[in-house]
Amino acid sequence: QVHLVESGGGSVQAGGSLRLSCAASESTYSRYCMTWFRQAPGKEREGVATISAAGVASYYVASVRGRFTISRDDANNTAYLRMDSLKPEDSAMYYCAAAKVPCVTGLPGLEPARYNYWGQGTQVTVSS
Repeated sequence: QVHLVESGGGSVQAGGSLRLSCAASESTYSRYCMTWFRQAPGKEREGVATISAAGVASYYVASVRGRFTISRDDANNTAYLRMDSLKPEDSAMYYCAAAKVPCVTGLPGLEPARYNYWGQGTQVTVSS
Protein backbone atom coordinates (compact mmCIF):
# COMPACT_ATOMS: atom_id res chain seq x y z
CA GLN A 1 0.00 0.00 0.00
CA VAL A 2 1.44 3.35 -1.07
CA HIS A 3 0.45 6.50 0.81
CA LEU A 4 0.88 9.69 -1.22
CA VAL A 5 0.87 13.24 0.12
CA GLU A 6 0.89 16.26 -2.17
CA SER A 7 2.09 19.74 -1.25
CA GLY A 8 3.13 22.99 -2.89
CA GLY A 9 -0.15 24.25 -4.27
CA GLY A 10 -1.26 27.84 -3.87
CA SER A 11 -2.48 30.97 -5.59
CA VAL A 12 -0.37 32.72 -8.21
CA GLN A 13 -0.86 35.23 -10.96
CA ALA A 14 -0.78 34.25 -14.60
CA GLY A 15 2.79 33.77 -15.77
CA GLY A 16 3.94 32.64 -12.36
CA SER A 17 5.42 29.34 -11.23
CA LEU A 18 4.78 26.66 -8.65
CA ARG A 19 6.44 23.38 -7.77
CA LEU A 20 4.26 20.58 -6.50
CA SER A 21 5.68 17.72 -4.45
CA CYS A 22 4.34 14.21 -3.92
CA ALA A 23 5.86 12.30 -1.02
CA ALA A 24 5.42 8.52 -1.02
CA SER A 25 5.53 6.22 1.97
CA GLU A 26 6.58 3.09 0.10
CA SER A 27 10.21 2.01 0.41
CA THR A 28 10.03 0.44 -3.07
CA TYR A 29 8.87 3.74 -4.54
CA SER A 30 11.40 3.46 -7.35
CA ARG A 31 9.35 0.60 -8.80
CA TYR A 32 6.29 2.78 -9.30
CA CYS A 33 5.17 4.86 -12.25
CA MET A 34 4.21 8.35 -11.07
CA THR A 35 1.69 10.63 -12.69
CA TRP A 36 0.15 14.00 -11.97
CA PHE A 37 -3.53 14.58 -12.66
CA ARG A 38 -5.74 17.61 -12.26
CA GLN A 39 -9.45 18.20 -11.96
CA ALA A 40 -11.24 21.50 -12.26
CA PRO A 41 -14.82 21.96 -10.99
CA GLY A 42 -17.31 20.39 -13.38
CA LYS A 43 -14.61 18.75 -15.48
CA GLU A 44 -13.21 15.24 -15.74
CA ARG A 45 -9.92 14.32 -14.16
CA GLU A 46 -7.13 14.93 -16.67
CA GLY A 47 -3.70 13.36 -16.81
CA VAL A 48 -1.05 16.07 -16.96
CA ALA A 49 2.36 14.39 -16.82
CA THR A 50 3.74 10.94 -16.20
CA ILE A 51 7.20 9.63 -15.43
CA SER A 52 8.38 6.04 -15.57
CA ALA A 53 10.30 4.15 -12.95
CA ALA A 54 13.84 5.52 -12.59
CA GLY A 55 12.76 8.54 -14.63
CA VAL A 56 13.68 6.91 -17.92
CA ALA A 57 10.73 8.35 -19.81
CA SER A 58 8.16 11.09 -19.35
CA TYR A 59 5.13 12.35 -21.23
CA TYR A 60 2.98 15.45 -21.04
CA VAL A 61 -0.50 16.35 -22.17
CA ALA A 62 -0.27 18.81 -25.04
CA SER A 63 -1.70 21.75 -23.08
CA VAL A 64 1.24 21.78 -20.62
CA ARG A 65 4.08 20.61 -22.83
CA GLY A 66 6.97 23.06 -22.65
CA ARG A 67 5.63 24.68 -19.47
CA PHE A 68 5.52 21.83 -16.94
CA THR A 69 8.32 19.45 -15.93
CA ILE A 70 7.84 16.20 -14.06
CA SER A 71 10.73 14.70 -12.11
CA ARG A 72 11.38 12.23 -9.33
CA ASP A 73 13.90 11.79 -6.53
CA ASP A 74 13.91 8.10 -5.71
CA ALA A 75 16.34 8.57 -2.83
CA ASN A 76 13.69 10.65 -1.08
CA ASN A 77 10.58 8.88 -2.39
CA THR A 78 9.29 12.10 -3.91
CA ALA A 79 7.91 13.17 -7.28
CA TYR A 80 7.70 16.77 -8.42
CA LEU A 81 5.79 18.85 -10.92
CA ARG A 82 7.41 22.14 -11.81
CA MET A 83 4.84 24.46 -13.40
CA ASP A 84 5.99 27.58 -15.23
CA SER A 85 4.12 30.18 -17.29
CA LEU A 86 0.93 29.29 -15.48
CA LYS A 87 -2.39 30.20 -17.05
CA PRO A 88 -5.84 30.63 -15.46
CA GLU A 89 -6.95 27.44 -17.21
CA ASP A 90 -4.34 25.54 -15.18
CA SER A 91 -6.40 26.18 -12.05
CA ALA A 92 -7.51 22.86 -10.57
CA MET A 93 -6.99 20.38 -7.79
CA TYR A 94 -3.79 18.52 -8.59
CA TYR A 95 -3.35 14.90 -7.59
CA CYS A 96 -0.41 12.55 -7.78
CA ALA A 97 -0.96 8.87 -8.46
CA ALA A 98 1.16 5.74 -8.52
CA ALA A 99 1.06 2.39 -10.24
CA LYS A 100 3.47 -0.52 -10.14
CA VAL A 101 5.73 -1.24 -13.07
CA PRO A 102 5.65 -1.86 -15.96
CA CYS A 103 4.94 1.76 -16.81
CA VAL A 104 3.01 2.80 -19.87
CA THR A 105 4.38 5.74 -21.81
CA GLY A 106 2.57 8.17 -24.05
CA LEU A 107 -1.06 9.14 -23.79
CA PRO A 108 -2.19 5.79 -22.32
CA GLY A 109 0.02 6.53 -19.33
CA LEU A 110 -2.25 9.44 -18.47
CA GLU A 111 -5.39 7.34 -18.05
CA PRO A 112 -6.65 7.50 -14.44
CA ALA A 113 -7.83 3.87 -14.48
CA ARG A 114 -4.22 2.67 -14.64
CA TYR A 115 -3.41 4.03 -11.18
CA ASN A 116 -4.10 2.26 -7.90
CA TYR A 117 -2.84 4.82 -5.41
CA TRP A 118 -3.86 8.45 -5.11
CA GLY A 119 -3.07 11.40 -2.91
CA GLN A 120 -5.67 13.78 -1.54
CA GLY A 121 -4.71 16.65 -3.80
CA THR A 122 -3.34 20.17 -3.60
CA GLN A 123 -5.17 23.19 -4.97
CA VAL A 124 -3.65 25.42 -7.63
CA THR A 125 -5.34 28.71 -8.46
CA VAL A 126 -4.05 31.01 -11.20
CA SER A 127 -5.51 34.48 -11.47
CA SER A 128 -5.44 36.63 -14.59
